[in-house]
Amino acid sequence: MSFHRFYQTWFDHLRRLVDQLTQAPRPPTTEEDHHILHQLVHMATSHYAEYYRVKSLAAKHDVFSLFAAPWSTSLERSLHWIAGWRPTTAFHLIYTESSIRFESHVVDILRGLRTGDLGDLSPGQFRRVSELQCDTVREENAITDELSEWQDGSSDILGMCANLDGKIEQLVRILGKADDLRMMTIRKVVDLLTPQQAVEFLIAAAELQFGVRSWGMNQDHQRGNV
Repeated sequence: MSFHRFYQTWFDHLRRLVDQLTQAPRPPTTEEDHHILHQLVHMATSHYAEYYRVKSLAAKHDVFSLFAAPWSTSLERSLHWIAGWRPTTAFHLIYTESSIRFESHVVDILRGLRTGDLGDLSPGQFRRVSELQCDTVREENAITDELSEWQDGSSDILGMCANLDGKIEQLVRILGKADDLRMMTIRKVVDLLTPQQAVEFLIAAAELQFGVRSWGMNQDHQRGNV
């Protein structure tokens, strides 16, 4: 199966997973509810892990096609950081969702009522999110610098064809580091959230992905690109 076909299947499955996440019991009131949330979070993170596993195999076969990403819309490609989403996007998403949910039930929170959702993050959770964001920014910058060095030496490819395989292997490693950071960010964010908050984060992340893709498809259709 080509990566293009895999992506379509994977994306369709993500939609079904989001339907399940949306229907999950929130807030959980029983032990069974907690078990369901844990199971759904595990299923979602495993789905992302499978994506990066297959992507890694595809990169070894043709890394340039992953950067070109013909299965993506023009809008999606314009937002890519090293053939995928920028890991620090996850933190902007958390802050946005937390702010929206806090404002929607600020009166209840001020009365001391706990909602348990992303609008009810504890000071400790905010501190860990901030620390993780700083660590992720440093990792992003280091990988970006590595790609810049690779690009600076790309002129060597034209004059030294014998080194082409080595240059391609280096690009595969850079992409692997970027994808590892993306997956690690998902896992670490989920780990510092409660199961209910993790479900809400995963729903928001997927809905952002769906929205960008839908908007991009509409724009490409209007321009006659599809």
